[in-house]
Amino acid sequence: MLIDDEHRFDGVTAIGVDEHVWRHTRRGGKYVTVIIDLTGIRDGIGPARLLDMVEGRSKQAFKTWLADRPQTWRDAVEVVAMDGFTGFKTATSEELPDAVAVMDPFHVVRLAGDALDRCRRTVQLAINGHRGYKGDPLYSARRTLHTGAELLKDKQRNRLTALFAEEPTSRSKPPGPSTSE
Repeated sequence: MLIDDEHRFDGVTAIGVDEHVWRHTRRGGKYVTVIIDLTGIRDGIGPARLLDMVEGRSKQAFKTWLADRPQTWRDAVEVVAMDGFTGFKTATSEELPDAVAVMDPFHVVRLAGDALDRCRRTVQLAINGHRGYKGDPLYSARRTLHTGAELLKDKQRNRLTALFAEEPTSRSKPPGPSTSE
């Protein structure tokens, strides 16, 4: 019923695009490209709305979908939120040259968390000379380090306070600028 609504694209100025595993089988394509209207969230007037789902996960799938929209609609789109897939970014720049491509918040936080984990593992190795084990404070705090400050429970807050108050007790120092140069 909604797919036939000719007004479902009215007023769209911000969209989101991402892939989704649609089919968990070995046969056939398992991905779909999902296009969401983010205008309501961006403007603070309502929730996101599903605009469409397109078979496949590629630059061409998204580009074709965009090209099938009227030029006046494409001209009205100001922002496209996406993950780091270059195919979506390229399709956006080719079909919506005036729109700003941004990385969606989920993927920004995920990339920051991945960087934090790499840093934690590097420090763990430099301080203890081995990967994290069950009793190691840095290893024990790995999930807590991903928790927003406003969501920390007292036990977690105390764990982080103790972690950052301790002096490294190891054979080597954490990596840093060399003073011998």
